[in-house]
Amino acid sequence: MPTVREIEQQLFRLAPKEGAMDWDNVGQLLGDPEQSVEKVLISLDITEGVADEAIAKGCQLIVAHHPVMNCKWLPVQTVRTDTPQGHLLIKLLTHGISAICMHTNLDVAEGGVNDRLAQVLKLVDPGPMENGLVRVGTLPEPMPLAAFARFTAKALGCNGIRYSDAGKMVSRVAVGGGACGDFEEDVIRAGCDTFVTADLSYHQFLDAPGKGINLIDAGHFPTEDPVCEVLIKNLTEQFPKLAVFKSASHREVIQYYVEGD
Repeated sequence: MPTVREIEQQLFRLAPKEGAMDWDNVGQLLGDPEQSVEKVLISLDITEGVADEAIAKGCQLIVAHHPVMNCKWLPVQTVRTDTPQGHLLIKLLTHGISAICMHTNLDVAEGGVNDRLAQVLKLVDPGPMENGLVRVGTLPEPMPLAAFARFTAKALGCNGIRYSDAGKMVSRVAVGGGACGDFEEDVIRAGCDTFVTADLSYHQFLDAPGKGINLIDAGHFPTEDPVCEVLIKNLTEQFPKLAVFKSASHREVIQYYVEGD
């Protein structure tokens, strides 16, 4: 059976480490590199629920997109059982579970987060913008924004969709999994009529019609979770004897109240 190190090396062939942003922390972040692996759990994040699921399944490794530690928004200063992060890390280590995280390197990689998002949304000939992150493609046929928003919600399994209508049919579409709202001006300059991403601000929605861009916020989890299937496919093809599972416990955490519920 492969070791954690060998699995990390394979994942870096899929998403080279050099593609990660300088603030990011990718690769094996937890555990023994020489540990033999029989079972792997794939998840967008490593949460307490995901850790419990890995323990129950007898997994030796979790492969996730978001780093479990040492990122700019969650620096590790202590590892204590009375803090949420410390409790999670100690649980994983106590049960001999390693963690590999492929983050911004998987965002920009060919066939990674954003290529997979473009594929799920049926974009034709999607290609990277100059930033290397956002993908731009066209729909097979133009459609009204409301219809495209419904299609997006269904395709990504969203709990809800936030959108702003600039009065344009949807044809040339940019997609950026997760929080890619900072690239809005690049998307406009690229001649796109619609931008699908997540974590957009109130003022971005407010100003979008005046800028002539349809905005769709489909949620951070729904726009990135499809890449888990890429990781599963890659590992099962490269390591046929490896048992690879998609997390059943981790899902969209944001709920939307609808009148009448």
